[in-house]
Amino acid sequence: MIPDAGTMDAVTDAVSAVFMVVGALMSLAAAVGLLRFPDLMSRMHAATKPQVLGLFLLLAAVGLQQRTWWVWPVLLVAWIFQLLTVPVSAHMVGRAGYRTKHLHRELLSSDELEAVVQKAAAKAAREDASDGGPVDSP
Repeated sequence: MIPDAGTMDAVTDAVSAVFMVVGALMSLAAAVGLLRFPDLMSRMHAATKPQVLGLFLLLAAVGLQQRTWWVWPVLLVAWIFQLLTVPVSAHMVGRAGYRTKHLHRELLSSDELEAVVQKAAAKAAREDASDGGPVDSP
């Protein structure tokens, strides 16, 4: 038996409502994590992980409510751009925060970046020494 259009509309509305509520809660969890977590690294995690899933669910809810096929590619492109930019920006903020000491080292389970930063600092010191050191201007 084929369901009628009214039943399908009700199911679509219910699914989109669930997606919208869950997506909004995920985005709210990201916002609360930004405010409540103790250091930069924890805050970055809170801002990126639930926010991307929350946006996906909200975009899916919008696509279901529009009930046209042409809106889905636009929503997919918006979500793909979010997927591409959020990890890159979080990575750059994390590295900058690490280098400027805006983190709690005791909260890190492993510190893989320390060796890289020390190696870069040693290389910069060798280059300064081979150039005769920094030149003071009069």
